[in-house]
Amino acid sequence: MTYKQDNIIIFKDNSEKEIEKFAGIGSYATSNIKGIGGIYKHTYKDFIVREVTKEGEILRIRDISTKSHFSGELDDDFTEFNLVKINKEPFKAFNLIASALKVPISHITYSGLKDRCSISVQKVAVKGNHIEKLNNLKLRDIFINNISPSRKSIKLGSNKGNHFTVIIRNIDNDIDVEKRNLKVFDMLSNNGFLNYYGLQRFGTFRPNSHIVAKHILLNEHENVFNELVLNTYSSESIQSQLVRNKLRQDGDMEWAYANFPNGLNYERMMIHHLKDHEKDFKGSVQKIPSYLIKLLFSSFQSYFFNKMLTLRIKKGISPFEPANGDVIVILDDDKGSLTSIKYIYGGKYDVFLKEAIRLNRAYIVIPLVGYDTKMDEYPLMNKFFEEVLKEEKIDSLIFKCELFRQYEFKGAHRAMVIKLSDAKILEVSKDDIFQDKQKVKIEFSLPKGSYATMVLRELMK
Repeated sequence: MTYKQDNIIIFKDNSEKEIEKFAGIGSYATSNIKGIGGIYKHTYKDFIVREVTKEGEILRIRDISTKSHFSGELDDDFTEFNLVKINKEPFKAFNLIASALKVPISHITYSGLKDRCSISVQKVAVKGNHIEKLNNLKLRDIFINNISPSRKSIKLGSNKGNHFTVIIRNIDNDIDVEKRNLKVFDMLSNNGFLNYYGLQRFGTFRPNSHIVAKHILLNEHENVFNELVLNTYSSESIQSQLVRNKLRQDGDMEWAYANFPNGLNYERMMIHHLKDHEKDFKGSVQKIPSYLIKLLFSSFQSYFFNKMLTLRIKKGISPFEPANGDVIVILDDDKGSLTSIKYIYGGKYDVFLKEAIRLNRAYIVIPLVGYDTKMDEYPLMNKFFEEVLKEEKIDSLIFKCELFRQYEFKGAHRAMVIKLSDAKILEVSKDDIFQDKQKVKIEFSLPKGSYATMVLRELMK
């Protein structure tokens, strides 16, 4: 149960399940199988993310660098490297690298963002020749290897996927972990799991990115400040709650700027502006970096995706079988990516479409609504979209606003269900941290854009 009291959002027991509901995540693909319980990400070492390149190579955390040089004959405009970061927020890592190389952060390109609480490795490119500087770069919890010249930047979403190695801890000893996990792995590999956007999209402890985005899109500048800076969530740290509550009570921007933790850097940007420009909420919103605006708008789209998927299942419509009015998109032969070829289920091609889905050559999709999305082209999901709009008290015109156009949120679609691959139980053993408990070490691969946490919630419940 979640409720609001005096600008405080309170989650029952601050459980992840309650926080997930706040972000629209409300159903399971394996509701008939009991979970194993436990916790993940107790330490960053328990969560390892390795990017899978478009060629299918799983990057290694430890890699041997070979010295490369820019060629005068080739059109080498970029330097490519493997970035290994340890328990580091991705944009903080990119900012540190950009500062060390003395380039704007816009010169750094990557295929996706990796979890903060993890050990991760991914391909990154930076504009220009930075081989020597990168070879000598020394930054805390950031390691760089496999440096080479490249003719091009790295496009967002250009990787094939990610490979995860995860330890789940604090599991009761009387649970047959291997038996339950194998059942879940079997179902998720054959039928698939619900391709929700995970809490990382919304904020793990303050899951309000979509709410901030809504206020930005509606030009409600003071509400943006209130939601981003003042409103508190029971799931965030006590220190954060205290400073937010004090600022809400006395409005002292000077005190707030001096006392808000450095980690709350976006809040501090807005506070700093209001400290010098009283009540200029519009100006404070303009201090939010464009990359964060894009993430906020993405979370707004993601929230509607999650809500539509949950609503579909609550109405008893299977996510694993196409229903009349579903949109089915054919996959690219080479990359396995969604193409622009789509069909509406409920016609003469139904037999072929069902077979294509079975063979992993097509997906049932839900729209990521943008300014160019025509919802009447998604007959079934349009009904759920209208219900979500009504529930959220939002006009559909919000998706047609100028800001969505300015930031190029044209619209797209996303697979409703994704099948797990390469899933294995590596080890079940005594937990070395929690007394009289057991732990399990697992690994699996996911295509780009899918969240490991959505697999873990199916296992743990």
